[in-house]
Amino acid sequence: MNPADLTPVAQDYLKAVWSELEWVPARAKVSTGRLAERLGVGPSTASETVQRLSDQGLLDYEPYRGVGLTERGRAYALVMVRRHRLLETWLVQGLGYAWDEVHDEAERLEHAVSELLIERLDALLGHPVRDPHGDAIPTGDGQVVRPDAVPLASLAAGESGVVARISDADPGDLRLLASLGIALDAAVSVTAHLPRRDAVALTWSHSGVAGSGEVDARAASRVWVTRA
Repeated sequence: MNPADLTPVAQDYLKAVWSELEWVPARAKVSTGRLAERLGVGPSTASETVQRLSDQGLLDYEPYRGVGLTERGRAYALVMVRRHRLLETWLVQGLGYAWDEVHDEAERLEHAVSELLIERLDALLGHPVRDPHGDAIPTGDGQVVRPDAVPLASLAAGESGVVARISDADPGDLRLLASLGIALDAAVSVTAHLPRRDAVALTWSHSGVAGSGEVDARAASRVWVTRA
């Protein structure tokens, strides 16, 4: 699949649908309202674009029931997701970007780079399987291997896990978690759920540094773990 066959807008929509559905059940769909919010456009613009991409056989769209990807749309989406995540990885590892800075930069670059450059980057980086936030990087033939991870908030008090993914949905939350020392591969334990304070009490350790405290529920919702 050559993403140059599509407009940048189409590329963005297919990647957005994939990203929204990546960590939810396979049969789920994303609403056009959520897509509009993610892409920073008005609801009517999102609906019109989704309908157009559906007519082109790229999206599976039913009004009031949400949006999914057709097989053809999924193939294009995976190419764009691969580009984006390899670029993020290169920006962090090769150019020293912080993990909360790379998303927007990769968004700009992903439409312009060639497939040759992406394959060279993949080789240069040692064929990484995850990006700086823990999201799986699709292989060149469209395979995706994700860890068996669950939201941190789904752990009961006393349960532990290892951080496998931290969503990049909010750079502020990324900075907060990083400042605490909660990063990929950190060991975390839930000591209590604190609904009245809208927080979770945790202990964690990473690279020999340990910490404990309360993390607000929104920041905690960004974290996915594999159960210990």
